[in-house]
Amino acid sequence: MLNQVKPIEAYFIEDEPYYLSSGREIDIFTQAYRNHLPVLLKGPTGCGKTRFMEYMAWRLKRPLLTVACHDDLTSGDLVGRYLIQENETVWMDGPLARAVKTGGLCYLDEIVEARKDTTVVIHPLTDDRRILPMEKKGEILRADPEFMLILSFNPGYQSIMKDLKPSTRQRFVSLEFDYPEEAGETAIVTREAGVDEETARRLVHLGHMTRNLKEKGLDEGGSTRLLINAGKLIQSGIPPRDACLSAIAYTLSDDVEMQRSMDEMISSLF
Repeated sequence: MLNQVKPIEAYFIEDEPYYLSSGREIDIFTQAYRNHLPVLLKGPTGCGKTRFMEYMAWRLKRPLLTVACHDDLTSGDLVGRYLIQENETVWMDGPLARAVKTGGLCYLDEIVEARKDTTVVIHPLTDDRRILPMEKKGEILRADPEFMLILSFNPGYQSIMKDLKPSTRQRFVSLEFDYPEEAGETAIVTREAGVDEETARRLVHLGHMTRNLKEKGLDEGGSTRLLINAGKLIQSGIPPRDACLSAIAYTLSDDVEMQRSMDEMISSLF
């Protein structure tokens, strides 16, 4: 229903998100924005890409329209479509079109999960044309000067079937993300989970231990997000071992032997 569409003002982030910089990513992103350059964020799951986007949207004072990409995502989901409402055919803009019109930041999260024919629609927005063809309406939208397109994906899950084409990659400025170094990650877990620094330090150490198991039984190690989740459970009164098993070990693997190995890691720390 059209009356359920949120006003663009609802996409502004009012309060400053907590983000701990690990390099020049803030400066590079800011200059890409000022030069009308699209940006590609690369990094493992839960390392802070989405939080970085929230922080930059707040910093630049622009609305942030986020799209979680998936196999069924169509170009109509991004651009818009005709709908029937009260016996009338009406057009509803998709998030990409809304961002183009209003000068928003459009963040397509995990872009490689979207269908290939869907990602083609973004190409005219990533060069000097900065246009969005609206084929169903027979119109062409010219991007507002403040509009910016951002994609993200996890290189760790690359495959022949799920990867960005070179013709797409070369349209973007790329920023590499990884898990923070130990002191920074400890500060993040302390701040976000509300635990004491010693508990945060042990959680971070556990995270590093699980990351060493990547490709040795685990597809991916414990992310900063999982460490924060465990910390929140601990802060809420759940015993540390139970919190870490539920938030980290059982989340990372269904294999009983791998879970047992991680349980031993947890017990050595808590």
